[in-house]
Amino acid sequence: MTEPAETSQDRRQSARKRLGYGEGREALLRAAVRVVGARGLRHLTYRAVAEEAGVTHGLVVHHFGSRDALIEESLAYAIRTSLSSSLLEPGTGRPEDFVAGLTDMVEEDADGQAYQYELLLEARRRPELLPQVRELYDEYFGASHRELDRILPPGVSPTFNRLVFAALDGLVLHQLTGIADRGDTEACLAELRSLLRDLGERPPDRD
Repeated sequence: MTEPAETSQDRRQSARKRLGYGEGREALLRAAVRVVGARGLRHLTYRAVAEEAGVTHGLVVHHFGSRDALIEESLAYAIRTSLSSSLLEPGTGRPEDFVAGLTDMVEEDADGQAYQYELLLEARRRPELLPQVRELYDEYFGASHRELDRILPPGVSPTFNRLVFAALDGLVLHQLTGIADRGDTEACLAELRSLLRDLGERPPDRD
């Protein structure tokens, strides 16, 4: 006879037993990212995070004194985790390996990716969030530029780098929202890698 499947309520009750005051801050930040990614920023409340993490409402209040603090700290957490799992580096320097695994990332970290797009729009309405969003994208631009410099002849311009990253950002957004599917993303990436390969094989301009 098989054991009954664990329900979300079971997981929440189990988490309540494991977490206490002063514990589980990162678990709450992960829960905040999941709430925003799945339901949108307007649903980010103490109660929603507590339910998602399987802890008491009071524990969330204890860790985050205001909703604004919860938003800002969860954004900082999303930045750290996104950069630590960046597909842009360290790369092999080969065009055919550029951002390998991007389609898997979209599927496996859908809430985390959706969270970032939600915060982009929120930063438009709340300029105080813009420095952190810019920090995230500056790091992305830097990682992209370093990898492109390994693939292409020296001297990749910031403008070209931004163009390439904007294409990647758009592909992630389209797959995430269902405008495109995994196959569409892979086909576009194949075209981009082919372009990079052609540019890398082109002899440098001579004066």
